[in-house]
Amino acid sequence: MPRRVRGSAPGGDATPTAVRLRDAAMAEFNAHGFAGTDSNRIARRAGFAPQTFYRWYKDKTEVFIACYRAWWDEEEASLQALFDRDAPSEALVETGVAHHRRHLMFRRSLRQLSIDDPAVRRARAEARLRQVTQLRAWAGLGFSDEQLAVMFFQFERLTDAIAEGELADMGLGETEARRLIAGLVDRVRGRA
Repeated sequence: MPRRVRGSAPGGDATPTAVRLRDAAMAEFNAHGFAGTDSNRIARRAGFAPQTFYRWYKDKTEVFIACYRAWWDEEEASLQALFDRDAPSEALVETGVAHHRRHLMFRRSLRQLSIDDPAVRRARAEARLRQVTQLRAWAGLGFSDEQLAVMFFQFERLTDAIAEGELADMGLGETEARRLIAGLVDRVRGRA
């Protein structure tokens, strides 16, 4: 969470500076991964002197977690818009794959940091609980949280596999994986 400093809103609400730093961090993490990014580079990309970074974020991990929250907010909003329009499940699959593809290095860093860093692991668990809650809103009754979590993990893992080209690496097509993901979405929607 961005720190409250001179000129920030009560409650530590995100300011334009914090958002610019977060967005610059996302670009850096996505281009160079977590390990290949430093706070000075983030600040310079945002158009600030390097010391500005530490006025808003404690460290690189804190801004990474802020990026992850923004990443999920963006994905959730795009999927919600499709649910609201009753778009075909295949459209939701394409949106998910495209979102994961645009953030390949970030997603790779997220997976690694979830193993290595307790703060990122906690943030990811919190986000996943929120994602299961969102699935509950989309699915309604008929599924336990455990069932929704399993469907979420299937959706996430298959989406990452397509986005990263893992099936292509094996000489396989993506059609069956996309069909399976669409089937999961249909099941959540009560259409299967």
